[in-house]
Amino acid sequence: MKKLQLVQKIVEEGVVAVLRGDTPEQVVEMAEQAIAGGIKVIEITMTVPYALKAIETLSQKYAWDASSPEQYAIIGVGTVLDPETARAAILAGAQFVVGPSLNKETVQLCNRYRIPVMPGCMTIRDIQEALEWGVDIVKLFPGNLYDPSMIKAIKGPLPQANVMPTGGVSLDNLAEWIKAGAVAVGIGSDLTSEALKKQDYSLISQKSAQYKQAYLQAKAK
Repeated sequence: MKKLQLVQKIVEEGVVAVLRGDTPEQVVEMAEQAIAGGIKVIEITMTVPYALKAIETLSQKYAWDASSPEQYAIIGVGTVLDPETARAAILAGAQFVVGPSLNKETVQLCNRYRIPVMPGCMTIRDIQEALEWGVDIVKLFPGNLYDPSMIKAIKGPLPQANVMPTGGVSLDNLAEWIKAGAVAVGIGSDLTSEALKKQDYSLISQKSAQYKQAYLQAKAK
């Protein structure tokens, strides 16, 4: 799928599951549950041991097939600190790259290979530089340091910025973020913490369905 189509699909889906775990097998199972619940955009963080194994497994299982489009999911990589890691993840099948901060070399590499890149930004200067370097979506991170009004503040001087808050987004405030202008939201620990605590991964599917429904309702208003 082309970069433009991927960006459009990510925005259309609206919810990104940010998954961390102790093993690649664990995050694969978490991802499968999230996808079953309706979240079709999955970010596997590089803090997972052997994360590339999980990315490769998931990218192969959920690859685009025109005969079964409902089985498709977008698999990406998160917590990318440098271009070397980004390239390794892309070779493993990652369809988008997310970082906790703005790294020019990583952005350049992703642009070279026409892979959507979403660097973490905290300031107007960060976001302006990201736009100048060709970033399509900036990740407002950590989102729990702000409230949804931050997006309005950003769009004052930079109305062209596409912003995705990650961290601090919950079922209670998701609609506020969307109403404020977020093009998508990233969901991390709130999606998986209860399931991990109880060792019942089916709870991830249930929570994913709730997030997807909350997003659709927010977009419909």
